[in-house]
Amino acid sequence: MSKIEVSEVSSRRDRDAFIEFPWRIYVNDPAWVPPLIIERKAFLNRKRHPFYLHGDAALFLARSGSRRSEIVGRIMASDDPNYNSLHQTNVGCFGLFECMNDHQVAAALFDAAADWLRKKGRTEIMGPIDYSTNYVCGLLVDGFQFPPTILTAHNPPYYRDLIEGCGFAKIKDWYAWWFDDPAKAVTHLRRLATRFNTRCPAVIRPANLNNIRDESRRLREIYNQAWKKNWGFVPFTEAEIEFMTEELKPLLVPEFAWVAEVDDEPAGFILAVPDINVALRHINGRLTTFGLPIGLLKLLYHKSRTRTARLIALGVIEKYRRTGIAEMLVLRIVEDRVSEY
Repeated sequence: MSKIEVSEVSSRRDRDAFIEFPWRIYVNDPAWVPPLIIERKAFLNRKRHPFYLHGDAALFLARSGSRRSEIVGRIMASDDPNYNSLHQTNVGCFGLFECMNDHQVAAALFDAAADWLRKKGRTEIMGPIDYSTNYVCGLLVDGFQFPPTILTAHNPPYYRDLIEGCGFAKIKDWYAWWFDDPAKAVTHLRRLATRFNTRCPAVIRPANLNNIRDESRRLREIYNQAWKKNWGFVPFTEAEIEFMTEELKPLLVPEFAWVAEVDDEPAGFILAVPDINVALRHINGRLTTFGLPIGLLKLLYHKSRTRTARLIALGVIEKYRRTGIAEMLVLRIVEDRVSEY
């Protein structure tokens, strides 16, 4: 490949090119789910996304060709002071990495991200992480044939070689599990829940979606306590949880959100959402075509027929663990609605 030039995104035109580049990478990937372009614009909007209230990020595009007109890769570098303060580290992150199968391009992108982070005073870089572990993160290394569920990563198999070839090494394994026969688990979960309930008389109530603002604040308190010892944890800020609540609000189903309380004290929660990716596959990232809401109509049509869901959060505050609360929470979702999705 000819000489590579990497530049920071500084215009709306470049931002749009950054967002649209994955369509070139995944043109022949039947498992890929095109992201909703309007959502990607909001995610990268420095004036709207709450990450920028405490952190910073920069987007980069790699170009090639005689006039440096051909986009061949992209990357985001992000700096989260909250993470470094909590973990006493000096690390920055890379994310939103997409690249042609070319080591030269990948190396140029990582050099640009590292240089930007170095100017922030950071001495290490890890990823793929889109801002923080509270968002999409991780590199897919197995299961490429499966379409990604909502808020999970997907990438070509060759990304691992590109990233490791640029000096990165694996730091953590993450797994996604399929719960393909929930009915089979109901009897077992009921038995466990009954036994544990005598030890810890927890109240399992539906999340109050009619007052979602206050409820999301309670869930944030549980999350920030229950997840604090997890690898890569960084607490949600109040602004971040409000932003994510608004993003997920159209997907929330009452039967998929439950809160556990012991003596009126929050103890844990579970949250699942219908897998909207099943519907997104049919609209190619756009809600409108030629001014007509064709994509929106397709989205609503396929959303109503979605029969899969993703469990995106299950957490119990440490002092209430091994009391059966997690089993009780899972049982509520399995019994009530999972079989319908």
